[in-house]
Amino acid sequence: MHAVVKLTPSEVPDVLLHLAVTRPVFIWGQPGIGKSSLVREFAASLGLDCVTLLGTQLAPEDLIGVPQIENGKSRFCPPAMVARDDPYCLFLDELNGASQEVQKAFYSLILERRLGDYRLHPGSIVIGAGNRAQDSAIVKPMSSALINRLIHVHLVSSPRDWLAWAARNGIHSWVLEYVALRPDHLAVAPPKHEETFSSPRSWHMLSDALHSYGDSITEKQLEVAAAGCLSVAHATQFRAFVKQLRRAWDLEAILKGNLRWPSEPRDRDVLYFLASSLKARLAKELPRERSGAPASSVQLAHRAKGLLTELASISLEIAQSVVAAGERDSSGEEAELPAWFLTEIVRDLPRLASARDGS
Repeated sequence: MHAVVKLTPSEVPDVLLHLAVTRPVFIWGQPGIGKSSLVREFAASLGLDCVTLLGTQLAPEDLIGVPQIENGKSRFCPPAMVARDDPYCLFLDELNGASQEVQKAFYSLILERRLGDYRLHPGSIVIGAGNRAQDSAIVKPMSSALINRLIHVHLVSSPRDWLAWAARNGIHSWVLEYVALRPDHLAVAPPKHEETFSSPRSWHMLSDALHSYGDSITEKQLEVAAAGCLSVAHATQFRAFVKQLRRAWDLEAILKGNLRWPSEPRDRDVLYFLASSLKARLAKELPRERSGAPASSVQLAHRAKGLLTELASISLEIAQSVVAAGERDSSGEEAELPAWFLTEIVRDLPRLASARDGS
């Protein structure tokens, strides 16, 4: 389904508060973005139990129930976990992963809040969630009849929201610092092949692994944990980040001139991480247009050109990666350097390199 309007996790609860109390809502979003936990937290905020039904694990009779004979007539008896006397939140997770027969079984529940003779308590709410077709997940087309019975919202990841949540929920400090430094690594679009990929859930998983190992985690153990949770490139850079922390390398100190780029061959991974961090910093802080740029941006651009000259003398390949097109995040955006800065690099770097060689 095409996302016309996208919501961040912090925006969804208010939307649900006004929509889900009147009509069933369906939340779209990529795997691992936090749809399920968001619904559970919303239900808890209303003081409601959250009953989860997984569409991919249901048969029609699991929802409709089995027929029983009463007074010579048959009636269907829905499951006790659904047929409750008190209000609750019914969460239909992976609804669009269910078979067409199961999706049909939800029609009356979603539209009329009814299963056979049972009707949901007036205070109950119904929320569905599912992945998108482009996410390489188990999804099946929703019929127009089902789509038209739901209010649809589209969830996207937000580094700011996730970091605020993570700080409240004991996420490992290394993960917090890394995502704060590289927010573009929080989530990426799921790959087309069977590969690990970065998402809010996978960073949470890595945090749990780091807590389990403790501060004495070895480089090999860190490699196993990171590679098992994150995209390949992100796992490599996270390991370099931890190595940088342990050896006291710091981009801010390099920008201020208090440290130089690590130049030892064994520190190439750290060098690449620091260079990637410089690129992310420039993409974030340099304005799109040169005219009217604040003095701080002009100073940062000037310092960055000098650092790129020094970086090229250590590793031309890593220096080129700073100005090359970057990887895309889950929204399809990439960290791009302003055109005016790239133009100045082409113009000034030969002069800077000559001045450096002559010094």
